[in-house]
Amino acid sequence: MAISERLLMEFDHEMKTTRRTLERMPEGKPDWKPHTKSMELGWLAGHLAELVGFGTIIVRTDSMDLAQRPPDRKPLVAESRKQVLEVFDQKVAEARAAIASASDEQWMKPWKLSMGEQTFYDGPRIGALRMMMMNHLIHHRAQLGVYYRLNDVPLPATYGPSADEGPEAK
Repeated sequence: MAISERLLMEFDHEMKTTRRTLERMPEGKPDWKPHTKSMELGWLAGHLAELVGFGTIIVRTDSMDLAQRPPDRKPLVAESRKQVLEVFDQKVAEARAAIASASDEQWMKPWKLSMGEQTFYDGPRIGALRMMMMNHLIHHRAQLGVYYRLNDVPLPATYGPSADEGPEAK
C-alpha cells in the first residue's frame, strides 16, 4: 500500500470527526473564550477550518517561511457554522487531492517550516504532514471540545463514545 493511501485512511477519519465537531459550533458566540489568555471561539473554529489547508502547502511546496506571509493576511474568525463548514470542506477537498497525488518518494523529501532564522520543523514531508497538520488539527479539535463543554454543547464521539454520544450517553 502506498504512503498516500495509508495517510488518506487516517485523514478521512480525522476530517470526518473534525467536521462533526465544527457542525456543533454554537451560533452567536464567536467572541466567547474561557479565559483572558485563551483565543476566542470563532478564532479557534476558523483556525481549525483553515489548518487543513496546511496539508496542501506541505505537499506542494518544499518549505514555508512564516516571516514571508503577506502582512495583510488575516486568519478566519468564524462568524457562523455555515461559514466555518464551507471553508473547512473546501480545504479538505484540496488537501485530500494533494495527499492522493503525492508519491512515496515525494513523502520522503525534506520540508521546512521556519520564521526567518527560527526553524520549527526540518525533516521528511510525511513528518511535516503528521506533526504540523494532523496532530495540530487534533490538538485544536480537543481544545474546541473544552469550549463546547463549557457552553453545554454536546460533544461528538471521536475515538469511541463521548459522554453525549454513544451507547452509555445519557
